[in-house]
Amino acid sequence: LMLYRLRAKAEIETQDQPDIVVAFDSDSSASETDSTANWLIDTRFSDNRVRRAYASGLEATATVADWNRMRIRHGVAESGEDYALGDAFPHDVLLDQNGGVGFKKGCYVGQEVVSRMQHRGTARRRVLIANTSSVLPAPGTPITAGGREIGTLGSVEAGAALAIARIDKVKDAMDRAEPIFAGEAEIALRLPDWVTFSFPEAD
Repeated sequence: LMLYRLRAKAEIETQDQPDIVVAFDSDSSASETDSTANWLIDTRFSDNRVRRAYASGLEATATVADWNRMRIRHGVAESGEDYALGDAFPHDVLLDQNGGVGFKKGCYVGQEVVSRMQHRGTARRRVLIANTSSVLPAPGTPITAGGREIGTLGSVEAGAALAIARIDKVKDAMDRAEPIFAGEAEIALRLPDWVTFSFPEAD
């Protein structure tokens, strides 16, 4: 923030904030959070109702692993867990698909590149869902096909994980019936059900 202050006489300081609370259901039945004011609806989860709010003093009834399993099932990446801030374009992590970036707004850092990727359809790195019957390696493990790196593994829970990979390279491997690996584990990659794009067709 100090970088963007420029010459303005603005004072910037930190302040204590309550926790960010996430509440989610496994079905469409009524939730005790439905009547709670100031909860934000997280629309990235089509078949689960997810609410977010600033709150304190609430007792957790689910674990981080529960949350990660739901994120992986829906193909929802998180910064820090699946990618480093400043190391991914919005399209890489599906922000163009879930309303995370506006294409009709004014200027913002990187707008020209992001807008060009959108209108030319040149986005190639995308979040995918990985599944395997083997034991998956740690997040950050390279994903390879034919001995070449085509992506990186993200959050891992049991036999499922998120991955950010080149969908054109993934499609090439699939067309050649070439196995795809995360470390030593052979994996299958698929698109999240809710995205509006598909694997590119061969030229």
